[in-house]
Amino acid sequence: MLRSLYVDLNSYFASVEQQANPALRGKPIAIVPMIADTTVAIAASYEAKRRGVTTGTMISEAKKLCPDLILVTAHHTRYVDYHHRIIDAVEQVIHVKSVNSIDEMVCDLTGSARHRDKAISIAHDVKQSIKERVGSEMLCSVGIAPNDYLAKTATDMQKPDGLVVIEEEDLPQVLYSMELRDLCGIGSRMYQRLYTHGIYTVEMLCSATKQQLHTVWGGIEGERLWARIRGQDVPHVETHKSTVGQSHVLSPSLRSHDGATGVVHRLLQKAATRLRQYGLVAAEVTISVRFLGGERWKCAWDITPTQDIVQLTAVMSSMLAELPTSGTPFKVTIALNKVSPVDGMSQPLFNNIGPARESLNASIDSINKKYGKNTLYLGTAWNALSSAPMRIAFTHIPDIETDDDE
Repeated sequence: MLRSLYVDLNSYFASVEQQANPALRGKPIAIVPMIADTTVAIAASYEAKRRGVTTGTMISEAKKLCPDLILVTAHHTRYVDYHHRIIDAVEQVIHVKSVNSIDEMVCDLTGSARHRDKAISIAHDVKQSIKERVGSEMLCSVGIAPNDYLAKTATDMQKPDGLVVIEEEDLPQVLYSMELRDLCGIGSRMYQRLYTHGIYTVEMLCSATKQQLHTVWGGIEGERLWARIRGQDVPHVETHKSTVGQSHVLSPSLRSHDGATGVVHRLLQKAATRLRQYGLVAAEVTISVRFLGGERWKCAWDITPTQDIVQLTAVMSSMLAELPTSGTPFKVTIALNKVSPVDGMSQPLFNNIGPARESLNASIDSINKKYGKNTLYLGTAWNALSSAPMRIAFTHIPDIETDDDE
């Protein structure tokens, strides 16, 4: 039985740029955080992909692979705007059950829509609606299957502009041509664990018993995958956010100790805003700095659970006192870890965060939302206010009113 229709936009960031700027259409382009050979491609158009340029390719290497490559600075506000326009276009045809990322969404098939011909007709209508309402460059691959997992898998089997149907009678043989890493939920670590347990191919994965996969995954998720690849409709289990993080590749003018420090505090203030927006507190702060040449420095501190920017800034300042002054910092990353809901937090015995401090945090958030980003900020970020603009990472789709613009 066909229950799920999955929509996956193709080369989304690059396609948006080609839609917004007709001069870029049909040309190899790479989306970058800044115009520099020392950065990496955030995304690439299919014209660039055919020349070997992919997400994560160093631009200096990308130019060797594709000398006529066009670099385009990322416009994350634009990507969010197109995201909402695409959802509206899909909604004209079928209800969007859930949005899984900036460029992926899933819809339930019900009633007659579960019949193959009707489901395929809906898929074509979705593609047409996106082209008519958003733009001709906005191609998508649509997967139709008995569950969301297989429907998503189907979108990866034919790109760009694909349409693949997986029915129960096709399973599991239809998956055998795929690589293990093509399957959702199998990252580099799980890939190694599968190899350790003697599972080298998708066919071997499909032949494994439920108990074997339970052992490989170290829990119930292995059994859930066993059921999903057999077409069973396994309900999605909500996962709780465990970290709120930010990272930024430093511009050449900020590749110094003071520049990196300012950007770290800028990232911290952004992450703290998101933490409060989610209604969470963090019990650990980590900083990671990567230097030109590949060296890395990392520091992690456990703290009393908080979302207060003054407390977090004091902790961060103490941590940064340990940052080496030698070397050229290239990329900084901060994370607020061990998060939990603020409502479920037991109050520490000596709590120095009173109503006045809570009011300060709320005021910073509301004033910046009303009058613009950086209207209020802590002075530790003074030299990096124009750094670390809005970024879209995996399932975090920024709120244009609260996240920073480019």
